[in-house]
Amino acid sequence: MRDVRIAKGLGIFSIGLGLTELLAPRWLGRFIGAGEEHRRLVQLFGVREIAAGITILAAPRPRKGLWARVLGDALDIAALVAALRSSGQRGRVAGALGAVAGVTALDVYTATRLAQSPIRRALLPS
Repeated sequence: MRDVRIAKGLGIFSIGLGLTELLAPRWLGRFIGAGEEHRRLVQLFGVREIAAGITILAAPRPRKGLWARVLGDALDIAALVAALRSSGQRGRVAGALGAVAGVTALDVYTATRLAQSPIRRALLPS
């Protein structure tokens, strides 16, 4: 099923992003324009991403892991909005915010599709 493949891809993405947050939080902070001062928070976000990714990959129907990603995306968006207000590199932070918003939309779409019954999904356009 296509939606499960998308979900599994999001799980792999989540683990990769989580490892980056966990192992290179200062670099990531600089890259997105948010600075280096919130290293521990970025690492905690990384642990959350890895956990969501593992949950998605371990489940035959990874709906719960996707909704965990959506909740995590909300935390990411809140942190990026705060960074947007205080950063000297607003363009980079805005770019990161746009990227998170795009992935959030894909997370919500995929989780919603997986929550539907197979019969209803078959009637909807792909």
